[in-house]
Amino acid sequence: MKTPEFLHPAPVAVPVRMGAEADNSPARQAFRQAVLDVENLRARLHDLRHEQAEARRRYWQQVGPAAAAVVAARRGLFPPLEEALLLGYFSRLEEAQIAGAIVGNARTLEDRFGEDEAAIIQKYAPAGPRRAPSAAGPTPADGATAASGPDPTLPPHEQAAAAARARRQTKAQRAQAAAEAAARADQKQLESNTKTLYRQLARTHHPDLERDPAKQVAKTAQMQRIIEAYEADDLYALLQLLAESGPADTETDDVLARYTRALLQQQVALKQEMNAVKYGPAGFMAASGKKQELELRQLKRDLRAEADYVQHVARLLREPEDLRGLLRQLAAEGLETF
Repeated sequence: MKTPEFLHPAPVAVPVRMGAEADNSPARQAFRQAVLDVENLRARLHDLRHEQAEARRRYWQQVGPAAAAVVAARRGLFPPLEEALLLGYFSRLEEAQIAGAIVGNARTLEDRFGEDEAAIIQKYAPAGPRRAPSAAGPTPADGATAASGPDPTLPPHEQAAAAARARRQTKAQRAQAAAEAAARADQKQLESNTKTLYRQLARTHHPDLERDPAKQVAKTAQMQRIIEAYEADDLYALLQLLAESGPADTETDDVLARYTRALLQQQVALKQEMNAVKYGPAGFMAASGKKQELELRQLKRDLRAEADYVQHVARLLREPEDLRGLLRQLAAEGLETF
């Protein structure tokens, strides 16, 4: 489960230590460390995604023609399915099922083959949230799906990965999911604190409250940074300025402690995402020698069979009654798409 990234830390913008007073506050030190840890995890996740993308590219190159045939066949399903929605022949329930088949087909193209089908997903599933790619693995909310077993239409290696993920759904993970939900609720509340942080910083740094001319110049510059962050609705920048402020006080430390907890939760989410990238159905763990050769041969056979099946479906879609029969078959098998 992916936690919302409400802080959006900039890659190089980390709090700067401003004298001994700021360092003396454990809350500020913990906040700075949490920010650095999140940044390091983000960098590692970025590198891992790049490595996985390269591995995926090399992998699909080896089965390119077979994979391309499946992609072409699945894209060939869109025109007849979309035309069926315009016929006025099907019931509302059947039309909803057809739209679901279109979206499911588009997501299959995205998740398994890296195709960009965002436009068609948005067109036929505009009301629901955009589903994350399957590399993220199932969330605890997918428990019903996991319990029913892997999708039999998937290639064997993806079915095995789905089964492994289902086995990892332990009681501890469900408890973790509940904790994450509570953390997200807390984060949503924290998002509304931009104005509160601005007012707190303004009370400390407003130059009109300073009589010393030298300090007034410094506070004018600092206040400009505060105003720019507030006008940009940049919560992270305001927190960074708060962490730089001194001397330490209970109010500031309490605020930073709350955001530190949220950052720690974000670290958990990033680690889970890294594991999903590594071990999810779109992840590619290096194999070598004879085992890899056997896997590739099997995958090619699966892809050729899939292309033949999808082309057969496309021929049936030309007749409304045949499509109705396919929809009934999908419903009977508990499937959303072909």
